[in-house]
Amino acid sequence: MNIPAGLKYTKDHEWIRVEGDEAFIGITDFAQKELGDIVFIEVDTLDEELDAEETFGTIEAVKTVSDLFMPVSGTVIEFNESLEDAPETVNKDPYGEGWIVKVKIADTAQLDGLLDADAYKALVEA
Repeated sequence: MNIPAGLKYTKDHEWIRVEGDEAFIGITDFAQKELGDIVFIEVDTLDEELDAEETFGTIEAVKTVSDLFMPVSGTVIEFNESLEDAPETVNKDPYGEGWIVKVKIADTAQLDGLLDADAYKALVEA
């Protein structure tokens, strides 16, 4: 299982890659394997300010639909539109081309409450 060291993680299996006061958010390799083949991703929160742990969208796989949760408070400023035509990109490259949204972070101090790679690995292997 791939758990890159430079990212932060949530207990809900989202990852966040911070670049200044903005961040990319997606689901982890573990999550995409658990979901199976991803067929649709919906994000209807573009330009909305959301609190940490609020739902920013849904991800639909062949066998289930799951909510996507914000790791930190912020404004959704971009949706990865390439996922509309190729949602399976999340299965193939969850930490790269399979990112789901880009957000402007409201409070970078919230990042301290997220898991690092070692803590996330311990969570999924428990």
